[in-house]
Amino acid sequence: MPEYEAIIGLETHIQLNTQTKIFCSCKADSWYDEPNTNICPVCSGMPGVLPVLNKRVVEKGVLLAAAMNSEIQPISFFDRKNYFYPDLPKGYQVTQYDKSLAKGGYMDVPQADGSIRRVTIWKLHLEEDAGKTRNELGRRLIDFNRCGVPLVEMVTGPDLRSADEAANYLTRLRQLLRWLGVSEADMEKGHLRCDANVSLRVKGEILLNTKTEIKNVNSIEAVRTAIETEIIRQTREYESGNKIQAWTLEWDEDTQSLKKMRSKETEADYRYFREPDLLPVYMDITWKEAILAGFPELPLKCRARFVSEYSLPEYDAEILTSERSLAEYFESAVKAYQGDAKRVSNWLMNDVLRLLKETGKTAGELSLTPAYLAEIIKLVDTNTVNTNTGKSLLEKVIATGRAPSDLVQAEGLAKVSDDSAIRTVVEQVLAESPAEVAAFKNGKIGLIGFFVGQVMKKMQGKADAPKARTLLEQLLK
Repeated sequence: MPEYEAIIGLETHIQLNTQTKIFCSCKADSWYDEPNTNICPVCSGMPGVLPVLNKRVVEKGVLLAAAMNSEIQPISFFDRKNYFYPDLPKGYQVTQYDKSLAKGGYMDVPQADGSIRRVTIWKLHLEEDAGKTRNELGRRLIDFNRCGVPLVEMVTGPDLRSADEAANYLTRLRQLLRWLGVSEADMEKGHLRCDANVSLRVKGEILLNTKTEIKNVNSIEAVRTAIETEIIRQTREYESGNKIQAWTLEWDEDTQSLKKMRSKETEADYRYFREPDLLPVYMDITWKEAILAGFPELPLKCRARFVSEYSLPEYDAEILTSERSLAEYFESAVKAYQGDAKRVSNWLMNDVLRLLKETGKTAGELSLTPAYLAEIIKLVDTNTVNTNTGKSLLEKVIATGRAPSDLVQAEGLAKVSDDSAIRTVVEQVLAESPAEVAAFKNGKIGLIGFFVGQVMKKMQGKADAPKARTLLEQLLK
């Protein structure tokens, strides 16, 4: 039997996070709205209306194109893509065809084995979204709220070779979209949607074989599983001597299976022609430079710099650059701390990330500012407070917004290092625990942790723990 390899290309539809839709003033995000309540004559396709292009859609598209190493075009046009479907009220979609906002491009995607997979971009253009349909009690219901929502459609070359590589690409793309601030990229809410084109060929061959397209996948894991399922199906078909048909397949999340939707359309079926109601988009140098003036350092470059500049492990750098706000928070905290960057990283990854998860906030939204985090670390470094108190200060600062040093003074949280004060509590703990003292003297030396814990409890966590341990060991001899 020949050995087959998968040839995979992805089509992604990215919802841009503008306030309003692409050609009208209806708000763009309708996730929590009742069906058909966020529409107007323009986006619902009433006769005689005229679209007006949203400038912010173009600007966000340019940011994404620059990040994808695409060539931004000085002039682009909108076109009509004609097809009839219940959720397309005009009978056509306004998109860009042969003269789009950007041309070419690529994204370098790190793989688990340390290699880099370069994924080329064949198409990157602006378009409006259609509505959505759902089946309920044997009826097909239509919601037009999503009509006119601004999208960037990106089509990759057939450069991916496995379901894992496809998932890696989507993970990095989602990270990039959030980093740039152009999309929320939440697949469950449809901000990032992906169709996968899958074919197989014998390893070593050059020509591409018939492909199928997988639709209706709403998570990165679903994309991975759906592609793996289709690779298995096509392999079985080839090994049985059958040909692959150019189908459009639907992924059923409930049954974890693929179903045939229809035979795949070709571009000729859509009868593209120029949109007569919209002017060309002229991207002059001045406008382009203004859009890209605040273009950020991108996540992979930032990750590499964290390793080289701050001597962080790859793992730390990967976590800290998962979100732009977290990377910026880390750098601000390092600057305020003026010490070992790895120490700041440890506090962020072990404690602050937990608090972010609990509160549902981003790093930039915390009342625990980078300067306050640096102050807490310094309080621990100088033995003003112990580590446990320092960690409790994180939550106290978040709850009150007060400076750590103010809280230490106001609540008497400073570490107690006075030998006589600690000794008094140590003697009290030993007097109250005769059975444990006897067990310790009979060889259960692990009980030293119990005694230290009791001392810390009585002193409300303010005792110098190493000092308490030393005194305990002396008195237990």
